[in-house]
Amino acid sequence: MVFILARRDDVRMPDPNSVSWQMHADPTMWIAGIASLYLQALHPRAVAGVVQNSNFQADPLGRLKRTADFVGLGVYGTDEEISTAAARVRATHRNLRGVVDGRTFRVDEPELLLWVHCSEVSSFETVLDRAGYGLSGRQKDLYYAEQRSAAALVGLHPDEVPGSRREMAEYFDRMRPVLRRTPDSDVIYDFLHGPPVQGWVRHGLPVYRVLVGHLAYSVLPDWALELHGREPYKHADQWLRLMRGAALLVPGKIRRLAPPGHLKRAIERHGKHVTPSKARLP
Repeated sequence: MVFILARRDDVRMPDPNSVSWQMHADPTMWIAGIASLYLQALHPRAVAGVVQNSNFQADPLGRLKRTADFVGLGVYGTDEEISTAAARVRATHRNLRGVVDGRTFRVDEPELLLWVHCSEVSSFETVLDRAGYGLSGRQKDLYYAEQRSAAALVGLHPDEVPGSRREMAEYFDRMRPVLRRTPDSDVIYDFLHGPPVQGWVRHGLPVYRVLVGHLAYSVLPDWALELHGREPYKHADQWLRLMRGAALLVPGKIRRLAPPGHLKRAIERHGKHVTPSKARLP
């Protein structure tokens, strides 16, 4: 697989008229993002690279924020912001190594970068769909095609990345024999159910564990739940729709104040006419 520089002329980033621009503003993206981390953890080398190199246990909120920051930046950031962030991520990954079964590997191997990308975007699409966001089949395919730009930012060639629902399903079918539960995936499972936060934030952990941590786990694909081996919530989709409905009662102006704030700044740059709306879906 060929590595490329971020923002090549042939890579079209999502814009205010894209599916990504509208969809990534939905509050359910937070649940979908956490679900994607459970999914990523089922690849033995991908999860080993995280556990062996990341400080997520010492800085749990910072790790989650940085992940959300990069995802949001890829849709709502400026060209310069996206290019700078992508170069920083690639440079960091270039220097990291992991060890599985006595063999050393680079964490920026194309197979691992592709696994992380596909875990993310498929979780975003499927979880929002289960929450009732309501994309048509054509719009879902457009979303996967648009998100090839995000894969390009970390060094993948867009043509090598699934760009439709069919291609994404075929990719996961090919990957299934590689995936399994490991001690490292258990570490991630425990972390996402109860991040070791300090101070007053720790008092909210019981609520987080019930409403976010285990709900995000419960909306994984059935085959991923089987590999993780823990019981999901029954009627998880109903809970997910209730959570989304409650979040949408909060005015958009207030929701956009939450960090990292890329959407708020994008609206300030372009004007209120680019405010995400399902009515603007292509």
